[in-house]
Amino acid sequence: MAIEDDISVAVNGDIRYTGSTTNHTVIAFHRFLQDLADDAVSSGNDLLDITDDTPSERSTDNIITLNSPYNVDDTLIQHLYDGSIAQASGDTVYSGLVVVGSVPAATNLQIVQDNALLTNYWTTGINADAAANILLRIMVKTRDAGADIDGKKLRVQARELGDTYAEFSLSAGLGNSTAAIFTSADLNNATIEATISGWSSISNTEGLRLIDVNGDATDEEYYSEWNLGTQSINDLYERTKWIQRRGTAETIHGMNGELFRGITHSFNYTGESGGPFQEDETLSWGSGATAGTGIILALDDDGTVGNLYIQLLTGVAPSGTVTGGTSSTTATTGTVNARTVSPEFIGASTGSAIIGAYGIGIEAADLTNSDQLFDLTNTLRVPPNNVQFTVSGLVVGEDYVLVGPDTGSTALNDAQFGLNTTLNTDNITSVVIDATIPTDTPATGTIRVKDNNGIFRRLHYSSYTGSTFTIDTTDGNEDFVSVNATAANDVFISYLDKLAGSTSESFTSVYLSDRDLFVRVRDGGGSPIKTFQTGSTLGNGGGGTSVIRASDE
Repeated sequence: MAIEDDISVAVNGDIRYTGSTTNHTVIAFHRFLQDLADDAVSSGNDLLDITDDTPSERSTDNIITLNSPYNVDDTLIQHLYDGSIAQASGDTVYSGLVVVGSVPAATNLQIVQDNALLTNYWTTGINADAAANILLRIMVKTRDAGADIDGKKLRVQARELGDTYAEFSLSAGLGNSTAAIFTSADLNNATIEATISGWSSISNTEGLRLIDVNGDATDEEYYSEWNLGTQSINDLYERTKWIQRRGTAETIHGMNGELFRGITHSFNYTGESGGPFQEDETLSWGSGATAGTGIILALDDDGTVGNLYIQLLTGVAPSGTVTGGTSSTTATTGTVNARTVSPEFIGASTGSAIIGAYGIGIEAADLTNSDQLFDLTNTLRVPPNNVQFTVSGLVVGEDYVLVGPDTGSTALNDAQFGLNTTLNTDNITSVVIDATIPTDTPATGTIRVKDNNGIFRRLHYSSYTGSTFTIDTTDGNEDFVSVNATAANDVFISYLDKLAGSTSESFTSVYLSDRDLFVRVRDGGGSPIKTFQTGSTLGNGGGGTSVIRASDE
């Protein structure tokens, strides 16, 4: 319809929309008003003519100012685009927003203002121009009653499950402001929503977490610890996208997933008073142009000093005094670091590994050396290559399985190491060998120590460091008073050394280099077999062997 059929002008200056679906540019709106203003006499519902004050001024085709008392309302604004309109002497401003880019056809762009989603009346886009790659052109109120709404900041985002995510932040003003959004089908997010919603074994412990991701026995700090449960690492990627998808009802850190982004700022603080702060509480600071709010995603509290990791909600970055909205704690900000966020807050997926966003933590046991995480110091942490060796084809409760070092000619290397000190006391708590313990030794397990009677005692160790194994009392073989084990006696690691409790038994270690292993399985019980023994290799992809059960009856 023509613009004159869609808009009315009242004698008091109210300009309102009377049409149904047609939209118009701001310059067409200005021309419409000026065309009415040169009429000799007003008529119908357009009560504007040559006797009235000039209704609007044009600075450019995209910047229009309404002179008092003329005004528009939010409904009419939904039908105007391609520029800005200011009214009430600049106390109210509707800014033009243009979104360019490329997205799948069903994408509903979201606009976040003042930490809230604007009501989507544009669905998959209005006032688009495919030839110019324009997805959406609308107007957004950015100033009201003489005050800018959150500093006129807007965030445009696309979060359609099954597609890549994208976001673009801007500060609007007069004329048009442009956001660029590019998404496409996400090949690592092809699972249907109904299936992803059922992956309830995936869990997250929120807040500051200490995790030793790179296996150096020193924990790093993260702001979450995701656990895969029974799912895969890519399932975690899909699940977290599901949490933040458009239309989600899921919450994370106390907020709806549609608004969650991850850590945007980190800073140290001093002079804490009335503390401590609380994770997931809202911080506030400043006033006027220096005001802002944020939610604490992780708190590293060291008394009256510490570090805070937040998602900025409104306003500008923290400065000066910050105050906790729940705890009422106050502190003084130190150096503030802006952090880059990923549109998918977990980071990126290769399909078989995660490249984590800043501060994302995942349980160490769920990681492989293909994964990459960045801790809260923004340091890259790569997990060690945890490999597994499995002996299968076992009979539960009958087979005894021993896996030890191989001599290289399919024989047990029972002289892998030598004792560094003599064992001659009861309940020994450590065994020191004559070499540094290889880093591909399982974190816990068993060793065999040859005593002076020639018996290889099985000892269980709970940890090791350097050349020392820490011994516990699991096996009851820790008494060396009556029969010593003299320094230089043989010692070897028994990587598996147990009666089968399952049809397959395995151990996990950190890959160092290919290791030759000797495997022996014996069953002299109800269904005896001939001794099975073989050489095998633990490589960078793990290893294993299956028992050949030759009857010995």
